[in-house]
Amino acid sequence: MSSRATVLVCLLVLTFSVAAPPDGAIAAQVTDAEPTGATSTSHNSGGQPGAIEYSDALKKQVVDAIQAKGSDYEPRTRHKSSDGKALYTNRLILENSPYLLQHAHNPVDWHPWGDEAFEIAKKLGRPVLMSVGYTTCHWCHVMEEESFEDAEIAQFINENYIAIKVDRERRPDVDAIYMDAVRMMTRRGGWPMTVLMDPERKPFFGGTYFPARDGDRGAPAGFLTIITELNKIYKDDPERITQATRQITEQLLKQAASLKPESVPSSAAIETHVTQMKSVFDSKDGGFGRAPKFPRPATLDLLFRYHRRTGDDNALHMATHTLDKMADGGIYDQVGSGFHRYSVDAIWLVPHFEKMLYDNAQLVSVYLDAYQITQHAKAARVARDVLDYVLREMTSPTGGFYSATDADSKRPDGHTEEGWFFTWTIVEILGVLSGKEFAAFSAHHRLSNSGNFEGRNILHVTKTRDASAQQLGIDRAEFDRNLASAYHLLYQSRESRPKPILDDKVLVAWNALMISAAAKGYRVLDDKRYLVAAQNAAAFLRDNMWDGAELRRTWRNGQSSHRGVLADYAFYVQALLDLFEASQDISWLTLAIDIQAKLDAQFWDTSGGGYFMASESESGLLVRQKPMYDGAIPSGNSIAARNLVRLYHYTTKDSYRTRAEECFGAFAEPLKQGAGLPALACSLDAYLDPSKEILIVKPTDDADAEPFLAALRGHYLPNHLIVVTTEARAAELAKHIPILGSKVAKDGKVTAYVCQDRVCQLPTTDPAVFAKQIVEVVDYPPGAVEGDAKPADNGG
Repeated sequence: MSSRATVLVCLLVLTFSVAAPPDGAIAAQVTDAEPTGATSTSHNSGGQPGAIEYSDALKKQVVDAIQAKGSDYEPRTRHKSSDGKALYTNRLILENSPYLLQHAHNPVDWHPWGDEAFEIAKKLGRPVLMSVGYTTCHWCHVMEEESFEDAEIAQFINENYIAIKVDRERRPDVDAIYMDAVRMMTRRGGWPMTVLMDPERKPFFGGTYFPARDGDRGAPAGFLTIITELNKIYKDDPERITQATRQITEQLLKQAASLKPESVPSSAAIETHVTQMKSVFDSKDGGFGRAPKFPRPATLDLLFRYHRRTGDDNALHMATHTLDKMADGGIYDQVGSGFHRYSVDAIWLVPHFEKMLYDNAQLVSVYLDAYQITQHAKAARVARDVLDYVLREMTSPTGGFYSATDADSKRPDGHTEEGWFFTWTIVEILGVLSGKEFAAFSAHHRLSNSGNFEGRNILHVTKTRDASAQQLGIDRAEFDRNLASAYHLLYQSRESRPKPILDDKVLVAWNALMISAAAKGYRVLDDKRYLVAAQNAAAFLRDNMWDGAELRRTWRNGQSSHRGVLADYAFYVQALLDLFEASQDISWLTLAIDIQAKLDAQFWDTSGGGYFMASESESGLLVRQKPMYDGAIPSGNSIAARNLVRLYHYTTKDSYRTRAEECFGAFAEPLKQGAGLPALACSLDAYLDPSKEILIVKPTDDADAEPFLAALRGHYLPNHLIVVTTEARAAELAKHIPILGSKVAKDGKVTAYVCQDRVCQLPTTDPAVFAKQIVEVVDYPPGAVEGDAKPADNGG
């Protein structure tokens, strides 16, 4: 082995053990004009040192893009002229992604992901340096400031690599492939992700965050040294690079290969998942495992389902204790509501301060579940407050939901600091609160002059509301009023601070999760605002991101772009089914059926079962992956399987059930092992559990079904079908939902039919009888507990 090849191996081993913690460790574009081929060490029209000269056409596009931003545009860079204009501008100025636009004025000559960048790399014989991140990623910002804003490092990249920036939220398919490669090489993952590859898109080196230079943050080898040494190896020892790319690509292909299909696993798979959760449950602080702690709502969903079926109080405790600890911790914004992305410690105190739409959507749902099961007001309050936060701060005037807010914000002196917006000193609090508000607030939250985070206080609950009221000698109602007033005053004061960056793009998958949450919020909390928000967002996606043939993944500033991936289709179908149940507007059900048909046609693996992440129309991917792991966001396959089960119960079409069984069979082996598939285990529960088909028929539109709806709000029913209609419309709806059949309103009264797998109990006009019927839990059918699972089939 040559000395430089040895350096490559050493770098692969060494650099990852010394890098600072990555921004998360879960589970991982368009192009413009042709270059002239000339290089220059002076500034070209874009300004990048050492970059390839832009063509005249590209120069004009860049200039026009800057001018279109207006006179008040402030470039995001430290490299500015005396009049405040950016010294450097690259192709990313032409993009619509907030993350790519953050890097538009780096001295690095970035390209978006696309064929053109790889064609240039092949023509020039250069390797590709790809950096992947997202808008609100703290360590992405750190690496940008340290390395990509460094003119010396930028010049070396521009002269020796073709640099590509990828927004992982716009291109999760690209991100997932190379995150798998990074994990193969380093046994860890996260963002920012840095990957070096050849012009055929085959990786030979990768990692997460790298300090800029040797010795920075204790790193023996900094980013500049690493890319310098690897560039030498690429030029001088191409066989070693070829060997590395071949081995890594072979492993990626092997990993992406379909598993051998099996029969549907039994309920033992659910038991295995719960047993593993119990083994890592933190009985003191809630959550699972050690720091960092992520919410991962799918695990809580599974525990609630398991408790419903088994009566296991420990499963219920694990879920509710975790939710209580999170709501009391610094991971929850005590003043403005909403959950931050994750906690860096085991006690949920110190978060990474970005807020993601997908976390908050899923957490709303499990807090609502907790409320229905326990009837604890705290769970309902948290769910309501998070929904109100989303409606207030994360909803576009167009109806769609924004994606995220940043972890970093500006201090009064103009310097950027993580978490500053959300933290407080006692002096700042005393400047806002006095008297009874301060008394309530300080009794509920422990504050100190030294703080608990860089000299400031991350707000967290240290005493219950009852205990705080008792300490102050006032009743609970008065305490709640005083505390609410304190929160309001602090919120109003905080609004005067510079806010974290808002990622205002609209993503189908994440919007769909929030549509489901808002629809459920309406059904459980009976607040019409949440239904309206869900309807507006669903209509926005339908009208702007669905053309009848395919979904687009992202929308911003009037433009939709990028083909939707599996999660976009699966989560949107789920949202439409949830919205139908909340609104009883049949158009949402028929749209769900149409989109499911496109998902089946474009994503289904006809040989191995399950769905691919990318459409069959997507080109330029090294491998075509089939996701199954349920992380912070569930796998698209996990949700698609549940959708198929639900569509089967609505339509009685066996093709849906058969495809659901094939989907479970495609992932049977890891599902039975309990290998990180809690959302798929939830879907398996939905498949095995005899579904409750709940039909409420009113004699007329103005007949009062509220007593029946109140019973539904008050009970936890995870696997159900709900239809509320009039006798006159029932026959029309039966074309889509055959079980409605000839259901009538008996004796001119609102009548409820509670059925299981199309076998109905006696209809009732008594809400009390109805309430007893819906809560009955029926055993899994024979064969579901041991051996091959098969749900009951009563024809249809």
